[in-house]
Amino acid sequence: MLRIEDQLKKMAALASVVLWATAEAMAQDNQARTVRRIVVSIPDRKLAVMENDHVVRIFETAVGAPNSPSPTGTFTIVNAVPDPTWYYKGRTVAPGPANPLGTRWLGLSHKGYGIHGTNVPSSIGKNASHGCIRMRNRDVEQLFKMVAVGDAVELIGERTDEIARIFTPVTAIAADDNNN
Repeated sequence: MLRIEDQLKKMAALASVVLWATAEAMAQDNQARTVRRIVVSIPDRKLAVMENDHVVRIFETAVGAPNSPSPTGTFTIVNAVPDPTWYYKGRTVAPGPANPLGTRWLGLSHKGYGIHGTNVPSSIGKNASHGCIRMRNRDVEQLFKMVAVGDAVELIGERTDEIARIFTPVTAIAADDNNN
């Protein structure tokens, strides 16, 4: 029989191997995680999913109406809610076709604002929301699968060179290059 002291040494050695393996796996997972961010051009009313500064996908959106503009700045996704319930000034709308948030909610670090679906798809492409970024339900469902809590979200209020580069179709750039 092993002495208690020898058993404790073996358990400590085993625990250190398990901790090392866990730390190694976490480090590899963090290295494998692509740097992802969402860029929203308020003037273009479009949202781009970026990975390592490359455009992965662009979606059309609705942004804040003139009397309730979308905030600008850099935020993070703080929660992701499938089939959200809408609460507004004492009203509650359960998940379903009448819900103004549509089928998905990606809450931002700016309290009360998020990226979400809509029950009014005709608003997409317009300045029509109360400040949130609205998407067609099928599009926000795709976005929901592509992003994670903690990802950066940049809401840009003016057209910069970077925004032009992100949201100008490649065919338009090629046409400009051929005309110069």
